[in-house]
Amino acid sequence: MMRHVRRLIVASFFVLAITGVSLYAHADTKDDIQAQIDANNAQIAQLKDQIAALQKDLNATTAQKQTLQNAITALNLNIQKLQKSITLTQTQIKQKDTEISTLAENISDTSEKIDVSQSQVANSLRQLEALDMRPSLITLLAGGTLSSFFDEEASLESVRADLQNHIHILSGLKTDLESDKLSAEDKRKELSNLNSNLGQQKQGLTIAKTQQSTLLEQTKNKESAYQTLIAQKQAEQASFEAALIKLAQGLGPADIGSAPAPLPGILHWPLDNIAITQYFGNTEFAKSGAYSGQGHNGVDFRASIGTPVKAALDGTVQEINQGAVKYCQYGKWVLVRHANGLSTLYAHLSSISVTKGQQVSTGDLLGYSGDTGYATGPHLHLTVYVASAVTFKQYTCNSGQSAFIPIVPLNAYLNPLSYLPTL
Repeated sequence: MMRHVRRLIVASFFVLAITGVSLYAHADTKDDIQAQIDANNAQIAQLKDQIAALQKDLNATTAQKQTLQNAITALNLNIQKLQKSITLTQTQIKQKDTEISTLAENISDTSEKIDVSQSQVANSLRQLEALDMRPSLITLLAGGTLSSFFDEEASLESVRADLQNHIHILSGLKTDLESDKLSAEDKRKELSNLNSNLGQQKQGLTIAKTQQSTLLEQTKNKESAYQTLIAQKQAEQASFEAALIKLAQGLGPADIGSAPAPLPGILHWPLDNIAITQYFGNTEFAKSGAYSGQGHNGVDFRASIGTPVKAALDGTVQEINQGAVKYCQYGKWVLVRHANGLSTLYAHLSSISVTKGQQVSTGDLLGYSGDTGYATGPHLHLTVYVASAVTFKQYTCNSGQSAFIPIVPLNAYLNPLSYLPTL
């Protein structure tokens, strides 16, 4: 019996030794992986700094007087920023791949430890069961001394304790494996989001390059042609705003009781980076004679060509307009109706990524910012309506183009900043 006990104890320590070795078997590999992760982190930090610098230059350029050269410079900076953003996303994807690979290795190591521990526990249980089946009295009658009897009992209890420790280790290994599995699943989700983000950035880059070519073609690289184009847009914008106000006044006041009370945070920002270029209502621009003296009916955000525009809240795409509207009203736009009594309009888009009737969640991609319609430069125009008051009318622009336009009474225009997060 003592021989069996000694063997069991030796086997137990052997398992502990195996477990200890497996903890450090891949130390060199893990050091290499960590060095790779550190290098990727340094590259990511550098790319983020470069993108921030390009954005600063882009903001400064777009804030300057509108000239053809500034417009081309802004587009070039935007293209550079998007290219850097694509490189950043690719680096982040590479980083996530490395992390997932590391997790997979950890999971494999943990699985091996669990297999070894399970085998040892099963073997130990069989040996203990065999020992327990031998009555203590037989040991004494077989010539064993009382001292050796107590030694064997003590050794047996030691083996039992060692076995319980193995079971505890096995339970811990299982918990580690489950935790690693959840981490790997989370990393895969992050990787999927990064892939989606990469696709958006590539789309934005294509739009920015197309816009650059279009602008050069329209102006023939002449400043006078560009200024004529700007003046035409400004005149058509004024005409459109006046017609919009007249239509709104003809509807009479709306019942706005179905709209939620103003509360910051009901809506989310439609862009990742927020810079407001014109507020709602009686802005300085409105006081200068724009909007027929009725004030600005939404909020304008700085958004270079191809910037992803996202849904401010869960809802249904009630209407879109993506026809030939380069120089007509809101240009390409998306209107989303929300269950809380609000509707949100996203205007002057360069392209649209949703369809009429589609269900969208907060943060879902709706399209990309641009300068379609009566916009003298790329930006996002966001209007918030009382949903129940929205109707649609066919509107003919000065260019002869005809397109849908959302119409509400004047009191059904709501200040977006009353529902968006506090700045």
